[in-house]
Amino acid sequence: MEVGLFIIHLTFGLLLAGHGAQKLFGWFGGHGPEVTGGFMESLGMRPGRRNALAAGTSEFVGGVLLALALATPLAAALIASTMLVAALTAHRGKGPWATNGGWELPLTYAVVAIGLAFNGAGQWSLDNAIGWNDAGFWWGVGASAVALLGAFGAITAGRREAHQPAAGAHA
Repeated sequence: MEVGLFIIHLTFGLLLAGHGAQKLFGWFGGHGPEVTGGFMESLGMRPGRRNALAAGTSEFVGGVLLALALATPLAAALIASTMLVAALTAHRGKGPWATNGGWELPLTYAVVAIGLAFNGAGQWSLDNAIGWNDAGFWWGVGASAVALLGAFGAITAGRREAHQPAAGAHA
Protein backbone atom coordinates (compact mmCIF):
# COMPACT_ATOMS: atom_id res chain seq x y z
CA MET A 1 0.00 0.00 0.00
CA GLU A 2 2.83 2.43 0.79
CA VAL A 3 4.37 1.94 -2.66
CA GLY A 4 1.03 2.64 -4.35
CA LEU A 5 0.46 5.78 -2.33
CA PHE A 6 3.99 6.96 -3.10
CA ILE A 7 3.44 6.37 -6.84
CA ILE A 8 0.14 8.29 -6.78
CA HIS A 9 1.68 11.22 -4.90
CA LEU A 10 4.71 11.42 -7.15
CA THR A 11 2.96 10.98 -10.51
CA PHE A 12 -0.14 13.04 -9.76
CA GLY A 13 1.91 15.77 -8.09
CA LEU A 14 4.45 16.09 -10.90
CA LEU A 15 1.76 16.17 -13.58
CA LEU A 16 -0.16 18.88 -11.74
CA ALA A 17 3.04 20.86 -11.18
CA GLY A 18 3.58 20.64 -14.95
CA HIS A 19 0.02 21.82 -15.53
CA GLY A 20 0.74 24.86 -13.36
CA ALA A 21 4.06 25.47 -15.14
CA GLN A 22 2.14 25.70 -18.42
CA LYS A 23 0.22 28.68 -17.04
CA LEU A 24 3.09 30.28 -15.15
CA PHE A 25 6.00 29.83 -17.54
CA GLY A 26 4.58 28.60 -20.85
CA TRP A 27 6.45 25.31 -20.38
CA PHE A 28 5.32 21.91 -21.73
CA GLY A 29 3.26 23.42 -24.53
CA GLY A 30 1.52 25.90 -22.25
CA HIS A 31 0.64 29.47 -23.14
CA GLY A 32 2.02 31.38 -20.15
CA PRO A 33 0.20 33.97 -18.05
CA GLU A 34 -0.66 36.43 -20.83
CA VAL A 35 -2.50 34.05 -23.16
CA THR A 36 -3.95 32.05 -20.27
CA GLY A 37 -5.06 35.36 -18.77
CA GLY A 38 -6.88 36.22 -21.99
CA PHE A 39 -8.69 32.89 -21.78
CA MET A 40 -9.59 33.61 -18.13
CA GLU A 41 -10.98 36.98 -19.22
CA SER A 42 -13.18 35.21 -21.79
CA LEU A 43 -14.61 33.13 -18.94
CA GLY A 44 -15.48 36.29 -17.00
CA MET A 45 -12.59 35.80 -14.56
CA ARG A 46 -11.04 39.27 -14.34
CA PRO A 47 -8.36 40.39 -14.24
CA GLY A 48 -7.33 37.46 -16.36
CA ARG A 49 -3.58 37.60 -15.82
CA ARG A 50 -3.98 37.67 -12.03
CA ASN A 51 -6.33 34.69 -12.19
CA ALA A 52 -3.96 32.82 -14.51
CA LEU A 53 -1.09 33.42 -12.09
CA ALA A 54 -3.22 32.33 -9.13
CA ALA A 55 -4.37 29.15 -10.87
CA GLY A 56 -0.88 28.34 -12.10
CA THR A 57 0.66 28.96 -8.69
CA SER A 58 -1.93 26.77 -6.95
CA GLU A 59 -1.38 23.94 -9.41
CA PHE A 60 2.41 24.27 -9.37
CA VAL A 61 2.84 24.60 -5.60
CA GLY A 62 0.13 22.04 -4.84
CA GLY A 63 1.67 19.63 -7.32
CA VAL A 64 5.18 20.02 -5.92
CA LEU A 65 3.88 19.55 -2.37
CA LEU A 66 1.98 16.42 -3.41
CA ALA A 67 4.99 15.01 -5.26
CA LEU A 68 7.08 15.53 -2.13
CA ALA A 69 4.25 14.21 0.05
CA LEU A 70 4.58 17.33 2.17
CA ALA A 71 1.68 19.25 3.73
CA THR A 72 -0.73 16.96 1.92
CA PRO A 73 -3.98 18.63 3.08
CA LEU A 74 -2.71 22.04 1.95
CA ALA A 75 -1.61 20.59 -1.40
CA ALA A 76 -5.01 18.94 -1.80
CA ALA A 77 -6.89 22.15 -1.01
CA LEU A 78 -4.83 24.17 -3.52
CA ILE A 79 -5.35 21.63 -6.28
CA ALA A 80 -8.99 20.87 -5.58
CA SER A 81 -9.89 24.56 -5.39
CA THR A 82 -8.31 25.31 -8.76
CA MET A 83 -9.82 22.23 -10.39
CA LEU A 84 -13.29 23.10 -9.08
CA VAL A 85 -12.95 26.57 -10.60
CA ALA A 86 -11.96 24.96 -13.91
CA ALA A 87 -14.91 22.56 -13.78
CA LEU A 88 -17.34 25.39 -13.01
CA THR A 89 -16.00 27.83 -15.59
CA ALA A 90 -13.97 26.49 -18.52
CA HIS A 91 -15.75 23.11 -18.61
CA ARG A 92 -19.23 24.17 -17.53
CA GLY A 93 -22.15 23.34 -19.80
CA LYS A 94 -20.17 20.84 -21.88
CA GLY A 95 -21.40 17.71 -20.14
CA PRO A 96 -19.25 15.36 -18.13
CA TRP A 97 -16.90 13.86 -20.70
CA ALA A 98 -13.46 15.23 -21.53
CA THR A 99 -13.96 14.29 -25.19
CA ASN A 100 -16.51 17.12 -25.33
CA GLY A 101 -14.48 19.53 -23.18
CA GLY A 102 -16.52 18.52 -20.13
CA TRP A 103 -15.75 18.58 -16.43
CA GLU A 104 -14.71 14.92 -16.05
CA LEU A 105 -10.95 15.49 -15.66
CA PRO A 106 -10.90 18.58 -13.42
CA LEU A 107 -13.50 16.98 -11.14
CA THR A 108 -11.48 13.75 -11.04
CA TYR A 109 -8.33 15.71 -10.17
CA ALA A 110 -10.16 17.53 -7.37
CA VAL A 111 -11.56 14.30 -5.94
CA VAL A 112 -8.21 12.47 -6.06
CA ALA A 113 -6.51 15.39 -4.32
CA ILE A 114 -9.14 15.48 -1.57
CA GLY A 115 -8.97 11.70 -1.25
CA LEU A 116 -5.25 12.03 -0.58
CA ALA A 117 -6.00 14.59 2.14
CA PHE A 118 -8.24 12.07 3.89
CA ASN A 119 -5.69 9.28 3.48
CA GLY A 120 -2.51 11.25 4.09
CA ALA A 121 0.89 10.86 2.51
CA GLY A 122 1.83 7.52 4.02
CA GLN A 123 5.10 6.31 5.47
CA TRP A 124 7.13 7.11 2.34
CA SER A 125 6.62 10.85 2.69
CA LEU A 126 8.23 14.00 3.96
CA ASP A 127 5.15 14.48 6.15
CA ASN A 128 6.02 11.23 7.94
CA ALA A 129 9.77 11.92 7.97
CA ILE A 130 9.30 15.18 9.89
CA GLY A 131 6.64 13.71 12.17
CA TRP A 132 3.56 15.38 10.78
CA ASN A 133 0.42 13.32 11.21
CA ASP A 134 -1.83 15.10 8.76
CA ALA A 135 -4.04 12.20 7.73
CA GLY A 136 -7.57 11.40 8.76
CA PHE A 137 -11.16 12.39 8.53
CA TRP A 138 -10.87 15.94 9.85
CA TRP A 139 -7.86 16.76 7.66
CA GLY A 140 -9.91 15.68 4.65
CA VAL A 141 -12.94 17.67 5.79
CA GLY A 142 -10.74 20.72 6.36
CA ALA A 143 -9.08 20.43 2.95
CA SER A 144 -12.52 20.01 1.34
CA ALA A 145 -13.90 23.09 3.11
CA VAL A 146 -10.87 25.21 2.17
CA ALA A 147 -11.10 24.01 -1.45
CA LEU A 148 -14.80 24.86 -1.69
CA LEU A 149 -14.34 28.27 -0.08
CA GLY A 150 -11.34 28.98 -2.31
CA ALA A 151 -13.13 27.95 -5.48
CA PHE A 152 -16.28 29.93 -4.83
CA GLY A 153 -14.25 32.88 -3.55
CA ALA A 154 -12.15 32.93 -6.73
CA ILE A 155 -15.20 32.71 -8.97
CA THR A 156 -17.06 35.39 -7.02
CA ALA A 157 -14.05 37.74 -6.97
CA GLY A 158 -13.32 37.21 -10.67
CA ARG A 159 -16.92 37.80 -11.67
CA ARG A 160 -17.27 40.82 -9.37
CA GLU A 161 -14.19 42.38 -11.00
CA ALA A 162 -15.72 41.62 -14.41
CA HIS A 163 -18.68 43.86 -13.53
CA GLN A 164 -16.59 46.76 -12.18
CA PRO A 165 -15.89 49.69 -14.48
CA ALA A 166 -12.31 49.87 -15.71
CA ALA A 167 -9.95 52.09 -13.73
CA GLY A 168 -10.37 55.68 -14.81
CA ALA A 169 -13.72 54.96 -16.53
CA HIS A 170 -16.69 57.11 -15.68
CA ALA A 171 -20.04 55.54 -14.98
